[in-house]
Amino acid sequence: MLPKDLLVNRELSWLEFNKRCLSEAMRTDVPLFERLKFAAIYFSNLDEFFMVRVGSLTDQSIMDPDKLDDKTGWNAAQQVQHMLEMVHSFEPMAEEMYQSLKTELEQKGIDFVDFRKLSKMEEIITRKYFDTEIKPLLSPQIVDRHHPFPFLRNKEKYVVSCHITKNGGERFGIIPIGHLPDYFVVNLDDRIKIFFTCDIVEYSLEQLFSKQKIVERATVRVTRNADIAVDEALLDYEMDFRGVMQELLKKRRRLSAVRLQLSGQSDKIQKYMSEHLEVQKASVFVQNIPLDFGFGFSLPGKIDKLDASLFYPERKPQVPASYHKNIPIRQLAEQEILLSYPFHSYTPFLNLLYEAADDPEVVSIRISLYRLAGHSQVVSALCYAADRGKDVLCMLELRARFDEQSNIDYSAILEQASCRVIYGLSDYKVHAKLCVITRKDKAGNVSYTTQVGTGNYNEKTSEQYTDLCFITNEAAVGRDAIRVFNNLAIGEITEQTDALWVAPHCYRSHVLELLDREIAVQKQGGHGYVAMKVNSFNDIGIMEKMVEASQAGVEIHLYIRGICCLRPGIEGYTEHITIRALLGRYLEHSRIFVFGEGERQRIFLGSGDLLNRNTQRRVEIFAEPKSPEIRRQLLYIIETLEQDNCQSWLMQPDGTYQRVERGEGERSINSQMVLYDYFTHDAEDAPVLAAKESQEGEKEQRQEQEIERTMQMLRAADDKKTEEEAPKQGLFRRLFGFLFHG
Repeated sequence: MLPKDLLVNRELSWLEFNKRCLSEAMRTDVPLFERLKFAAIYFSNLDEFFMVRVGSLTDQSIMDPDKLDDKTGWNAAQQVQHMLEMVHSFEPMAEEMYQSLKTELEQKGIDFVDFRKLSKMEEIITRKYFDTEIKPLLSPQIVDRHHPFPFLRNKEKYVVSCHITKNGGERFGIIPIGHLPDYFVVNLDDRIKIFFTCDIVEYSLEQLFSKQKIVERATVRVTRNADIAVDEALLDYEMDFRGVMQELLKKRRRLSAVRLQLSGQSDKIQKYMSEHLEVQKASVFVQNIPLDFGFGFSLPGKIDKLDASLFYPERKPQVPASYHKNIPIRQLAEQEILLSYPFHSYTPFLNLLYEAADDPEVVSIRISLYRLAGHSQVVSALCYAADRGKDVLCMLELRARFDEQSNIDYSAILEQASCRVIYGLSDYKVHAKLCVITRKDKAGNVSYTTQVGTGNYNEKTSEQYTDLCFITNEAAVGRDAIRVFNNLAIGEITEQTDALWVAPHCYRSHVLELLDREIAVQKQGGHGYVAMKVNSFNDIGIMEKMVEASQAGVEIHLYIRGICCLRPGIEGYTEHITIRALLGRYLEHSRIFVFGEGERQRIFLGSGDLLNRNTQRRVEIFAEPKSPEIRRQLLYIIETLEQDNCQSWLMQPDGTYQRVERGEGERSINSQMVLYDYFTHDAEDAPVLAAKESQEGEKEQRQEQEIERTMQMLRAADDKKTEEEAPKQGLFRRLFGFLFHG
């Protein structure tokens, strides 16, 4: 058992990560619109934190109040209390950030309209927009004995007003505005004016309640618990798991509120809303800034002719020059291939799928899917392969949080295209990034091309996250991959492998074994060395082993973007451990493990972090590249992260983080830009043809037939959905991905 002062609570560590996102929004050396995006990321992260972590622990405080956190000894209620206190402590920093961004945007000719001091022209525009664009779409409601309190949807905004009745009583009006655009952009006197819809409605309330005296007005936003388990539903084995998930998604929409946000101080409205939503005072956030920063993602696309200096310099994903040769990727993979995203293009992997579809020797394609792009080119390629007669098996995880509906939609598309779809295991999420292509030549020889990744099969996030795509023809890796898919298909987990690490049984044990090896090397007078790059770390068993390794003198370097529950630099325990967090233009997402030096050195990459859920409750995959060139590339990534002095933070012994500052005369090293140059120095900015066929006309005809067949299926599926069940992007809209990328 580790001393409690060595450990950090998981939730508070995550909040420290989100605070670093907020810090990026305040950096003057980051382009202005990129800072606005970091602000949007901070608030979007916070939404998910309340929906998942606060929601989960709130439930636990009721169902299992005596269960204690293994890091701090706090029960669930104590954890929630500390979490809320920490979020409240960030509010002054968030307000300072917003005011700073607002001032700098004004200097660039972009104004967020202040409704406390409207100019005459701004007032005219406000009235015009309200009368023509907003008022016809509003449904104001008074709440009284004849008009019950309405259900408030998760993360949607409502304008609330308090009215004084003729006899001196109070009643309240509620106006949903979640179905309206968040803001309007107007060009006025060579300036860009941003009018927030909630402000327009608040300003115009007297037009909606003309005979009533309004004494308070505010915009409110509710965040609801989104943590809902599937265990009970799984007991009903008569129901298809896709149907189970559909029912769970309906239930999730109506879970209890865990946070109430209000625009400005409105005592009567705050008391009234808190009582009806059953929200405690600590969960109420009164803000003098926008309640939702989603505009930080969309605003740049609404304004014409923005100065390029407001954004990061363009960095297009590149295709390595070797892929432009007329050599199938499976032949290149004889030497092993490593693609490093977002520096490399996603096109080579898509090529691999299309080449497999067109290769007469290919028998099957098996792939595990977790999060897919909105209009997935990967799904289009798999449908194409199935149309070409290949046996396509898709392990589609329907429990990918907040992507459940998307995956349900895609499962129907894949099934209709004759792909076989399975949904994984009841007790374990399948988070692995694994694809294996099986071939059988004329002589009956069977061979495999296997891809192991650190990120999802998502071409959109491949341009935003740092991830790795490893492709190999090694027979042992292929056999293990087939074993994994066969086990998943019969509802079992993989307990033994030859080449791959497969969680939950063949991952954690290997990490502990290799840590033990480095401890033994150090005790025998050698130099024990470990470097690990992951997104999060809270596995107590691995922490204990790392403390043991540090006590033995093993040099340990951890690169952890988010949660880290172990404190470094504590004498007698972790003084040989350093922990760096990197946050920059791209989201650090790859996982790399390095054990030892010289001939004994072993290097792995894969899908799993060092969280309890990854090591014990998920199916994860790690591979060990054998190519000297790929191993050099992975070591170069680690070396570059260690040298970063632009976007790196060092974790302190007290659990806080301190930005690494560049010393006087020291060369500036931005690891992500250094790695972009490293991985693209021999690349060409040119596309690779997605499918190679001698008869293009025949190909187009087949694709047209497949599109028409898929259109009919999707229309039929959409027709069956009720209005309540239909997602914002239904199956028919998903079709566009197939139409334009198939």
